Amino acid sequence: MRQFGMERRKQGKERCEHISSPASVIFMLIDGKNAVLGRLSAYTAKELLKGETVEIMNAKKIIIIGNPKKIVSDYLKRREIGSPHHGPFFPRNPEMIVRRAIRGMLPYKTKRGREAMKRLRVYSSELETKETAKSVALKEVKTDYITIEKLSKELGWNK
Repeated sequence: MRQFGMERRKQGKERCEHISSPASVIFMLIDGKNAVLGRLSAYTAKELLKGETVEIMNAKKIIIIGNPKKIVSDYLKRREIGSPHHGPFFPRNPEMIVRRAIRGMLPYKTKRGREAMKRLRVYSSELETKETAKSVALKEVKTDYITIEKLSKELGWNK
């Protein structure tokens, strides 16, 4: 039963508003250095759907595990799909590659998913509040991988 609808009927034509307190906002900072893109995306998507605000720093240092040449060719094939005017559009920028991976794990076409995406911030550099950052990284990588920064440069990112 909708709580606010009941209150509105009781109050007559007075306006009923739901006010959220600023103390209810939960904030999480994640360090992306040596974190695997898929695992980081899944973890972040879950936290966003719970209602938390998530900021990811060091997006350039996030890794994708696998053969680097195959990964680059797969991303280049994705960029060739469709039309440059009508899409689908695949990003070259490191922050946007990470956002797109997280978006793929959210129901972004629904209101809940759109609100979750609004709570996501991705930065390619380190932030000043580094000591409070949670690490989702692997301790040691023993297989082939490519960083998002190298992938972006292969895709034509100019920075």
